[in-house]
Amino acid sequence: MSDLIKVATVSDLQPGEFMHVVANNVSAVLFNLDGTYYAIDAKCTHRGGDLFDGELDGACIVCPLHGARFDVRTGVKERGKPDQNVVSYDVQLEGEDILMATN
Repeated sequence: MSDLIKVATVSDLQPGEFMHVVANNVSAVLFNLDGTYYAIDAKCTHRGGDLFDGELDGACIVCPLHGARFDVRTGVKERGKPDQNVVSYDVQLEGEDILMATN
């Protein structure tokens, strides 16, 4: 079973925003898509860019280095192979706290 770690509060992240978080040595990007929270690994599998420096385009984060696109809900790389996906992390709300599982 994964540990659930508080990484933010709901007031930290408005819809359409994202932020870099670290929990149990896991570097991730936390997203708020219309009030639903998602988290994926912070490093692009294509060029190693920091996805928290990218741009959100709908439900995809675009890597700032080479334009690789990842679905923030699943970690799946658009037009990629399965080994190019990033890890997605379970996110839960507990009151106003946003908790992330560190798999």
